[in-house]
Amino acid sequence: MKSAFILSATALIFSVGHALAHDGEALQMSPPGEPYVQVSDALPLPEFIPGLGTLFVDPASLPAGPFLAYDHDGRLSATIYMTPLEDLQNGTSFDDLGVGSHTVSLVDIYFNAGHPGVDRPHAHVVLFHDENAKSRLSK
Repeated sequence: MKSAFILSATALIFSVGHALAHDGEALQMSPPGEPYVQVSDALPLPEFIPGLGTLFVDPASLPAGPFLAYDHDGRLSATIYMTPLEDLQNGTSFDDLGVGSHTVSLVDIYFNAGHPGVDRPHAHVVLFHDENAKSRLSK
């Protein structure tokens, strides 16, 4: 199971390079505009989530996302995918996921037991868009 998860997550990351992006300039500063909505306006979550930032998502792209993560200054810092483990185990592919920026400096992948909006156990795949993005989102 663990190796299947790792393979699925790796495939997801590599498919990002082929994903269709939205207008990159329009997404660089918060708010990103239609069709994105601020997650904290739709769900009982704080406006800024330490480690993830201020999140926006196109509701039609749920559950995987992309979730666009902005720092306290409104700068796009990461693109996040939340892929349910059960879906991955059952062979679901999440193809052609958009990205907030094609620049990626590092990637984190970790387990989440569930939260409002994606209540099933899932993986967070976080693409940080510059060297300092992770630290800006941490506090």
